[in-house]
Amino acid sequence: MSNQIKNIAILGSTGSIGTQTLDVIRGNSNLFRAFLLTAHSNADLLISQAIAFEPEYAIICDTTKYLQVKEALAHLPVKVMAGHQAIIDTVTHTDIDVVLTAMVGFAGLEPTIAAIKAGKEIALANKETLVVAGDIVTALAKQHGVKILPVDSEHSAIFQCLAGEEANPIEKLIITASGGPFRGRNLDFLANVTREDALKHPNWVMGAKITIDSASLMNKGLEVIEAKWLFGVDADQIEVIVHPQSIVHSLVQFKDGSIKAQMGLPDMKLPIQYALTYPNRIQNNFKRFSFTDYPNLSFEKPDMDTFRNLKLAYDALREGGNMPCIINAANEIVVAGFLNKSIGFLAMSNIIEECMQRINFIAHPTLADYLNTDKETRIFAQNLIQQLPLKAIQI
Repeated sequence: MSNQIKNIAILGSTGSIGTQTLDVIRGNSNLFRAFLLTAHSNADLLISQAIAFEPEYAIICDTTKYLQVKEALAHLPVKVMAGHQAIIDTVTHTDIDVVLTAMVGFAGLEPTIAAIKAGKEIALANKETLVVAGDIVTALAKQHGVKILPVDSEHSAIFQCLAGEEANPIEKLIITASGGPFRGRNLDFLANVTREDALKHPNWVMGAKITIDSASLMNKGLEVIEAKWLFGVDADQIEVIVHPQSIVHSLVQFKDGSIKAQMGLPDMKLPIQYALTYPNRIQNNFKRFSFTDYPNLSFEKPDMDTFRNLKLAYDALREGGNMPCIINAANEIVVAGFLNKSIGFLAMSNIIEECMQRINFIAHPTLADYLNTDKETRIFAQNLIQQLPLKAIQI
């Protein structure tokens, strides 16, 4: 690697991926500097991060907390800003080398597009960016000569398996899923699961939204859509397989039938570090995997009849157009509804499907169409939650 320190913009520094990225930077201060930190509303953690890392910029999206952050950092040479537009504007800063997008949901789209247009390397942890507007984002990246380096463990695994295989066509991508906390459960069981049940992921430590997505298998569905855009494959070339131990992070099957797998303990710091150091690998003190600790690795088909979100995501990918945008927006609303106990677990799939059937389909959307679709779907999904009684949408 070059001896020059890379300036990293972390969009969503207070979330699970953001805090682990800062752990990587802390352990490699000779290689990386946290140049820009952003948070949605967690002002207290943003303040403590800014005190520890002294970035050039700290941005809080929630404008009501601007003064709190500004006053707490007044003794430091940190420029404090507020609002979503401030993030979009600042990611284009000349001195930024890599933009790690770890914002939750649709909010990551416009900052990522701005960073790509400014020629910044993208370390992508915000899968929704490609789910919503993969055609636009990948075309812009190609136009501006920008690398999109995946941070999701599954897509990082595929990316690593493809290293040196540029001339060899992909026959199939195999994305692994832990199965979440409800693997093997039936609809009767799922009808009564609680928020607290769903937040108990067996293998990974993640934020609340992605943990619920994992429990419903929507996270895997979004990853299928993301993989289409990252690796240029069709829906029929992407298979999901449940692997409860989360050791094999994903696999690539080539046209000769050979399969490559990337393996390791479930620790997001490894794909984060690889995205920041690519194409090089650097030493670390992360815990190492041992086959003797895992004498049995198992694999099984996902139950898409019980966990319908995965099937809905495949349907959206095959439909194309703005349908993945619809499914993403509806999912963000229903997950929030489940987390605040407004709806039950099974109702999430029902509302998402209703949105897919009712929101206007656009075969070849523009960015403005995506923005409008997102807004329209959120309003419609929220109205469904508010208007229908719990039992009517739970069954």
